[in-house]
Amino acid sequence: MRSSYSGPGNGDCLEAARGCANVPVRDSKRPAGPALLIPYESWSAFLSAVKRGEFSA
Repeated sequence: MRSSYSGPGNGDCLEAARGCANVPVRDSKRPAGPALLIPYESWSAFLSAVKRGEFSA
């Protein structure tokens, strides 16, 4: 899954896999680089907070 905010060149984004107990998240510019493994419950809570605008400036 790639963010729709990545822009046409897909240069500045994160990628996250779906359907995992631990969600791997990586920098799309470094596909062979390391991935963070985030527990699904934490990832879900993070996405909910983003959708509520809790991180808006």
